[in-house]
Amino acid sequence: MSTRDPSPWQAEAEARVWLRRLTSGEAREVDVQGFQRWLQRSHAHRDAFGDVRRRWKDLGPAAEMFLRTQPVEAGPPPRAGTPSRLPRRAFIGMAMGAAAAAGVAVVLPGGELLPSPDAWGADDRTAAGEQRVLALAGDVEVMLNTRTSVRRHAGAGVDLLLGELAVDLAGRGTPFEVVAGVGRSTAESGRFEVRYLDGKACVSCIEGALRVSHPAGDRLLGARQQLVYDRRAVSSIAAVDPRDVSAWRRGELVFDQVRLDHVLAEINRYRPGRVVLMKGGVGDGLVSGRFRIASLDSALAQLQQMFTLSARHLPGGLVLLA
Repeated sequence: MSTRDPSPWQAEAEARVWLRRLTSGEAREVDVQGFQRWLQRSHAHRDAFGDVRRRWKDLGPAAEMFLRTQPVEAGPPPRAGTPSRLPRRAFIGMAMGAAAAAGVAVVLPGGELLPSPDAWGADDRTAAGEQRVLALAGDVEVMLNTRTSVRRHAGAGVDLLLGELAVDLAGRGTPFEVVAGVGRSTAESGRFEVRYLDGKACVSCIEGALRVSHPAGDRLLGARQQLVYDRRAVSSIAAVDPRDVSAWRRGELVFDQVRLDHVLAEINRYRPGRVVLMKGGVGDGLVSGRFRIASLDSALAQLQQMFTLSARHLPGGLVLLA
């Protein structure tokens, strides 16, 4: 592959090939290392891979289930300087190779899954449904929620690569920071939480105060306040109920007039496998309620009754709601 900055079509073609290779079930360690080098070569490579991955998420469950039974090969890697003209079915087959995973996962021979490329280089990570407390220097407690990956700073702080965490700084008095995407949240005392998924960060101040630094400007959050940012912009500051924001720390998921498809996406973060909604239009329905993380099968049963859905349970934790 070219060492110069690629054209957009070339970067996208190469990104499609890497996605197919990494999710084929035949990836080797040398492939993973090669992908890491390719990804770090330029912003064009990283942006192209992000676009291809987002397109995979948008293809929908119908295409996903079709490709489960009729996989399509993507073909050989493109030659530099030659546009790629993969048919749509070939692209879907390549992109759907990791349909059972939440995000893009690397499938090694034997079925072993490596973390999403977003989470590579993590010092600490949690699996589906797992929560863990990190006791850091200076009486800092960082609680990692499900499917969360962090990298520790040499100083006082962590990089949140993917997922969600809560920071307790009782009596610290010196700055502690959490970097998520292009933003940096810094506090000297109190409690705050940061969630970083799909390139979007949500920062909530539970107690005390904190500063959120972003290329678009800095914001100060007080207790019971929250904001959201992506790489381009920062939202306005909103008031929140700390009990709802921190419900996951008590083992609960709380929803207040949230779309069903968003509720299922959140449930998918906490359980192995995947819940797929096959009934069109139902995803717009609104859900309010509290569900125990330890009893997500009961939560799914309640949702089935609420929206008159039937469930088909398949191997690997796959559940089809129709």
